[in-house]
Amino acid sequence: MNAPLSAIEQLHMELPELDWITDPSRIARLSQDFAWFSPVLHRQLKDKVADAVVRPRTEDEIRALVSACAKRKVPITIRGSGTGNYGQTTPLAGGVVLDMTAFNAVCWVRPGVARAQAGVRLSTLEKQTHESGQELRCIPSTYRSATLGGLFGGGFGGVGSINYGPLAAPGNVLGIRAMSIEAEPQVVELRGAEALRMHHLWGTNGLVLEVEVGLAPAHPWLETLVVFEDFDRALEFGDALAHAPGIVKREVAFFGSPVPDHLGQLAQHLPQGCHAVLSLVAESCEEPLMELVAARGGTVTYRKTAEEVKKSNRTLMEFTWNHTTLHALKIDKSLTYLQSAFTPGEHVRQIREMEALLGGEVLMHAEFLRNLEGRITTSALQLVRFSTEERLDEIMALHRERGVRINNPHVYIVEDGKAGGALPPEVVAVKKRFDPLGLLNPGKLRDWPAAGAAP
Repeated sequence: MNAPLSAIEQLHMELPELDWITDPSRIARLSQDFAWFSPVLHRQLKDKVADAVVRPRTEDEIRALVSACAKRKVPITIRGSGTGNYGQTTPLAGGVVLDMTAFNAVCWVRPGVARAQAGVRLSTLEKQTHESGQELRCIPSTYRSATLGGLFGGGFGGVGSINYGPLAAPGNVLGIRAMSIEAEPQVVELRGAEALRMHHLWGTNGLVLEVEVGLAPAHPWLETLVVFEDFDRALEFGDALAHAPGIVKREVAFFGSPVPDHLGQLAQHLPQGCHAVLSLVAESCEEPLMELVAARGGTVTYRKTAEEVKKSNRTLMEFTWNHTTLHALKIDKSLTYLQSAFTPGEHVRQIREMEALLGGEVLMHAEFLRNLEGRITTSALQLVRFSTEERLDEIMALHRERGVRINNPHVYIVEDGKAGGALPPEVVAVKKRFDPLGLLNPGKLRDWPAAGAAP
């Protein structure tokens, strides 16, 4: 007598026309993201793997898969390109990884706004917006491979946030098209604040099909590195540039020593032991930028025009945000990182205080941006010389005791990563509406556990 077919085997038989990935090594790879940045998450998640991966190409294929999974109570973990850092796309309970990268059409581009399917690469989308003299407002340093849906589901902000704030700021995401996880899936358009109830929740409370985002005027960006011998002077320069209202900019990042020593590909531009500020400023603003450099006693060691960047296909954007961490880990695999939010108006003082308290163990990398209220501040992705998990907790506590918010990147529970905050009732309501069976990425929300979740 033949053994009964498993739920996964039944899915394969019912939907043979779908693009199923069956090679075990590929399934294992597509079950992971960059959670290895954290030694804690690496320990907890390294052996978690999906039972199957599928790459649908159309909305009808997505609908058929969702319906079949819902009928069999098979968990679904939604994945873009897997450029996240928290194990967002690692399934804790097996099931199906739904790889959205083949669902990647640009729907349209209009003045000030664009809409595309969730699996489109951000680099592809921005290439199309450039045709009309526009660019994306916020892009991660991983923009070459990261997807629009991945940015919405797992991202915070990035390059451009110095102008437009994080992705959650009103006007950056205008709407989404989402599908419920049911035997008869429903497709709903959510607008504005309602759409943001699925934002940065790691695909736990809805399957996003399309995202509509605000655009910015495109500029030819001048890319520079400015170095200093003094920590305070470098920090003050970065803050002054971030605040300068007449200097059009897209990115301002501060690297306190010895962070620049860990950016090996830029070593010839970063003298050993220096402090540095990386920026993208409109070419038309080079003169006031250089006046600011001279006033603060900095030295420009790297300068590339937009045309030179295009020809070289290398951009300093790929040394910012969590790309800084990636480059540093290539030099020193014992490092890990933090995610900190400083208080607007107090951020320079707080950075100095934390440098005095933890310098040498916690290496300062701060990104200047506007917060949700539009005030200039910094979001830091400090490098940490990892010793023990207990010491890592102590370091985070020391920040919180001094008014620095920590979004813990060493946990895989959504609420724990947001400083232990409970989900707002309206977000829970969206979860119940769009995932009534609790099949989406189970184990990542505190009140929706997964059988066999990591300890």
